[in-house]
Amino acid sequence: MPHELELAALKPGDGVKAIFRQTEGETKYGAERMWVLIERIENDLIYGTLDNDPLDMPLIEAGMPVAIPLSHVISTAFSKDNPRPQTPERREYWDRCMVDLCVSEGRSHVDYLYRENPDMTKEGDKFPDSGWRLRGLPEITDAEAELENAIQYIALGAVLNKDDRWIHLIDEAPGVAFQWDPEAQDYIRFDRPDLLEANDD
Repeated sequence: MPHELELAALKPGDGVKAIFRQTEGETKYGAERMWVLIERIENDLIYGTLDNDPLDMPLIEAGMPVAIPLSHVISTAFSKDNPRPQTPERREYWDRCMVDLCVSEGRSHVDYLYRENPDMTKEGDKFPDSGWRLRGLPEITDAEAELENAIQYIALGAVLNKDDRWIHLIDEAPGVAFQWDPEAQDYIRFDRPDLLEANDD
């Protein structure tokens, strides 16, 4: 995904790629990635024209006027008159975590999370256990507790792609827990020194 500095530097004459879906009629593909040539940007909306024809969307063709939110841009192309800005190296999140299936599938936000001393890393693993344990809404996790894959061991980035509201907590040291507060629209912090002890499970 484009860096925020790239999005801020876009000007008329540059190009952006976004995902388009035809909402009427049947198509071979559910969605297609297409380029848009920018004419103007107003209130975080890009106005421009499609710069290529879709493979199988008969109601859409190159040259059509479109408007897309900046937040929907998945790639950028800068003109010779507007060089691409320098951007810091993007952080990646490959370390592993334990997470409820409902969170990894996007059916629940991360409702409760805690970080314990990592204990899942096995010899030969390419990426280590982060120690993060991410729980979904209790009413969903309780109903799915008997599923074979109810809890998954996956990359932190895979979870962040579904719910990143907790990303500001990701560098917290082990021994903490956080509960989502819907009224405050933020997480409440709890110190959990017990998480620093040897895991029994």
